Amino acid sequence: MKHAKLLPLALTALMATSLAGCGGDSGGGEGSLSGASYVVGAKDFSEQDILANMTAMLLEKNGADAEAKRITGSVNTRTALESGDLDMYWEYTGTAWITYLKETKPIGDPEEQFDAVKKADAEKNDIAWLDHAEFNNTYALAVRSEYADEKGLATLSDLAALAASDPGEATICVESEFAARDDGLSGLLDAYGMDVPDDQVKTLDTGVIYTETDKGDTCNFGEVFATDGRIANLDLTVLEDDKKFFPVYQGAPTMKQATLDEHPEIADILAPLTAKLDTETMQKLNAEVDVDGLDAEDVAQKWLEDEGLL
Repeated sequence: MKHAKLLPLALTALMATSLAGCGGDSGGGEGSLSGASYVVGAKDFSEQDILANMTAMLLEKNGADAEAKRITGSVNTRTALESGDLDMYWEYTGTAWITYLKETKPIGDPEEQFDAVKKADAEKNDIAWLDHAEFNNTYALAVRSEYADEKGLATLSDLAALAASDPGEATICVESEFAARDDGLSGLLDAYGMDVPDDQVKTLDTGVIYTETDKGDTCNFGEVFATDGRIANLDLTVLEDDKKFFPVYQGAPTMKQATLDEHPEIADILAPLTAKLDTETMQKLNAEVDVDGLDAEDVAQKWLEDEGLL
């Protein structure tokens, strides 16, 4: 859903060169995917690293050669899939709907949004979406919990009421991409009827936003991603989007239809993984990487083993 940054062409070419073995037939294990070889893409943040490693491990368990590869940015990752440099990766419905399918109005119901994305991406781009997980890595605004309790804040409408009654308290930290997107800050303020002066909006790097929101000095409210493990670690309260402004960003494995046609059993292999991933689980796994400093591959393997999937 996020970090849609473009790579310089030279770096993109070098990256593509490094993705050796993609989609070939050199897999050597035993199982229904024996002889197949896959590169599983990951955008450049921890959740994607975890998902890519989990996916690659399950493909390997069923006989394929598989590896996880990190790529910078949503657009570059999608481009790598379309060009054949990747075989599959986990994408988010909101990202596909707005960024790739060029739709401007999100669908509030998660199932309807997923069905619309799946249908449109198949028809327009020949991209297949497997079943989605229950986690929703959407944008959100968070606030330190003690402040939320003090002010009685639970929803974004509560924030709008606070901004109207005590304007100086509505200080917000955001990253540059969120500040510029139509489905970001400006749209949010319009949707909730908030008038926040420019000097009360601070643009910071993503990681800093979490710590500054926790401190409450630079800003009382901060842009966060709903599955980020730092939310629980810092005891932040995510304000409910009670007007359903933000798109739904459910995650699901995506691949070219030809890849799925060649080995349709991939859907059954990944279905047990998808069924077990909800927002709370992703927050916990992301925290093990972003807060505890563990390696994403190790986190992925341990969780699969603990859940009896590996």
